[in-house]
Amino acid sequence: MRRSRGPDPAFRDHRVRLPGPGNLPAELNRFVGRVDELAALTGMVADARLVALTGMGGVGKTRLATQAGRALRDRFRDGVWLIELSDVREPHLLDHAVAEALELADHSGRPTRDALCDDLAGRELLLVLDGYEHLVDACAPLVARLLRRAPGLRVLAAGRRPLGLPGERNLPLLPLPDADAGELFADRAGCVVAGFTVDGSNSAAVAELCHRLDGIPLALELAAGRLRALSVQQVVHRLDDRFRLLTGTDPVALPRHQTLRTAIGWSHELCTPAERLLWARLSVFGGQFDLEAAEYVCSGRDLPAEDLMDVLSELVAQSVVVREETRAGVRYRMLDTVRAYGADWLAALDDTERLRRRHRDWYVGLATWCELDWFGPRQDEVAARIDVELPNVRLALEHSLEVPEEAYLGQFLAGTLWFFWVGCGRLSEGRHWLERSLAMPADHHDARLKALWVTGYVAVLQGDPAGARRALEQCRAEARYAGNARAAAYAQHRLGCLALTGDDVPRAETLLRAALTAYREVGELNSNVLMAQVELAMAVAFGGDLATAEELCVEVREVCADHGERWARAYALYVLAYAAWTRRDLAGARQLLTECLVIDHAFHDLLGAVLAVELLALVTVDEGDAAEAAVLQGVAAGIWPAVGPQLFGSRSFNRPHELCARLAREQLGDAGYEAAVRRGGALDLDAAVTRVLGGLPRPRGSAGGGTAPGTGEPAVSPAVNGGETAG
Repeated sequence: MRRSRGPDPAFRDHRVRLPGPGNLPAELNRFVGRVDELAALTGMVADARLVALTGMGGVGKTRLATQAGRALRDRFRDGVWLIELSDVREPHLLDHAVAEALELADHSGRPTRDALCDDLAGRELLLVLDGYEHLVDACAPLVARLLRRAPGLRVLAAGRRPLGLPGERNLPLLPLPDADAGELFADRAGCVVAGFTVDGSNSAAVAELCHRLDGIPLALELAAGRLRALSVQQVVHRLDDRFRLLTGTDPVALPRHQTLRTAIGWSHELCTPAERLLWARLSVFGGQFDLEAAEYVCSGRDLPAEDLMDVLSELVAQSVVVREETRAGVRYRMLDTVRAYGADWLAALDDTERLRRRHRDWYVGLATWCELDWFGPRQDEVAARIDVELPNVRLALEHSLEVPEEAYLGQFLAGTLWFFWVGCGRLSEGRHWLERSLAMPADHHDARLKALWVTGYVAVLQGDPAGARRALEQCRAEARYAGNARAAAYAQHRLGCLALTGDDVPRAETLLRAALTAYREVGELNSNVLMAQVELAMAVAFGGDLATAEELCVEVREVCADHGERWARAYALYVLAYAAWTRRDLAGARQLLTECLVIDHAFHDLLGAVLAVELLALVTVDEGDAAEAAVLQGVAAGIWPAVGPQLFGSRSFNRPHELCARLAREQLGDAGYEAAVRRGGALDLDAAVTRVLGGLPRPRGSAGGGTAPGTGEPAVSPAVNGGETAG
């Protein structure tokens, strides 16, 4: 398993990243107080492999934990990684969420937990687990296993209770003392009201407010947000009323966690009816959401869509909703505690199920739009959009599969997201949702057929021929029975891919030609159809007809140019690069492969990227740099375990690799070759791409003298990026 970035690293986290390894966000406002706690926490992490930072909601656990991570970054070679788990509602998604946060990709079909353990085994890093309290029973065994397998790993867990593992150190976090609370309130108030200061006119009110809110940071920040409309004295007066209303006559006698609920409840009561209603309805979102989603899901007769933006703006002004500028546009989110409070109100209104259905319907529609738009110039935008919407997509899938009579929507959604599972490096999670959806009974044949052929597609890429054949044969048989020619074409296409990776070249060519004919008959043209043509080019190349293979890929490249499609274009370029190599046009082959690698890396396609690296190694040895070629083969060898069987276990796909290795060994000797391969194995894909694009000096001309294998063609993806726009 190797770490690899998504379509654009900026889309992985809406916040600006700190430089260096890890994913800690840069601070957006000043860290106030906690000097002693920070020193204690960093010391505990230095001394113990597992430290729990515990306390009530809103007390500042996340902020202190990330601050400690920043202070400790230089002590961990592989960085500090924040794993935010508050949006992960189901234990079965825990491993996927951790892998996602670590930017790890595994397409191999192994259990995700095994892949995590293998990847972390040799690394030195700190994991900061945040918001895990609702997943303690699932988190504890995962953390225990990771710590056993990875001696260089340390874990800082920030939640409402410890994990309860042997050797765990615990630091309970109390609210801020009065002085720090006053400083925090003044700092945040200054962000709301320009020029705000604590002076003789308001110092007593500030002190009283901090005391009444018991120094809880979230409560103080909510109170500061009210200064947009109220004075400090007015805030104190209204807060006093809310305390009596919500906690009775003796608030001091109640548990401290009630103080936070009181603060949020007070802020809730200060909202208008429309603002309270929107607050409750927004609680159905997971993670970020945009204005269009909020308008569709939350509007109604009592909250018109045309008024929703103004109401949402007021919630932002009051710090109930956080507005964030991202490269994907303006987005919003609610703090977890604030969202939970809204969810309680939504339940009290007996409106939760209706809002969850509307939420599900929006994301089914979004996925449908993205699938259609994938075949066009907005592929980058589509990839980024689904990536940032993943928490909401998961909620939509989960809701569909909770209601038996709506399971077909889960099948449809899981199948429609084929472009994300395959095109953006999410094979393992995609297989998870596809198989869960297919296990549910559903009467909508089209949705089931789509889920079946996508399952087969994913299984082919994971190197699971038995699983692929089972799903695809079932899809083909059911499609014929249902009269669904489109689904039958997809099943036939993917069976052709399976034959190609299994070295049954004649059968592959027959099936792929038949699939292309079927696609034309039903009027299908998309990335899947273009990839079928690329795969046919590979099959005829394996049969020795490189000229026809090149003609097929030139046509694919032209269609891609007409439609602005980049994904299938990368694989056409790959085959064309091999053809250029056979003509001894090494400069042309390198140029084509460089463009191919840039596209594959941008889309987080490990399969396409590793194949490009393999062929670059062959070109490089012929350019006269055997050492660099061996380094590239080492890079590829390190990436393959996260993809599946190396070069699909195929003799045909493996011939160029064997040729490169033989030529490099002849020039370097066995010891020199193995040493260079080991150097490459220490590089991840990001480093390899930088190396390739960095213009490293290379000898000109050809010294390797390699010739094309008689029936060999480099490993082009057998099927990476197809798409069914209907059916």
